[in-house]
Amino acid sequence: MGDIGCPFCNPAEEEIVLANNLCYARYDKYPVSPGHLLIIPFRHVANFFDATDAEHTALLALVREAKTLLDEQFHPDGYNVGVNVGKTAGQTVMHLHVHVIPRYAGDVEDPRGGVRGAIPEKQVY
Repeated sequence: MGDIGCPFCNPAEEEIVLANNLCYARYDKYPVSPGHLLIIPFRHVANFFDATDAEHTALLALVREAKTLLDEQFHPDGYNVGVNVGKTAGQTVMHLHVHVIPRYAGDVEDPRGGVRGAIPEKQVY
């Protein structure tokens, strides 16, 4: 099941780091930082707003499990958790995925504003 051309549909077993009945986690192939995970529904759904309530619950449960795993394996100092919805917002794969990005002290000069950096001139306020 899934979209034939979609890189997130039908994941290989060895790609799956965590899973529940509706979603799975895998490492990002182009990580922002060490440990960068993607939380992805098994069902091909384009974006966050098209997911069911059950999928939202399953996604959030895996975000929590991902934090536990990343804390144990990578010992980050913080996290960014985010979703890009639509091309204008930077979504490049049109299959819902939640980024869990570990952050490390000193990985950027000034981390203030966090996800506000999507529009760089609005990051620091």
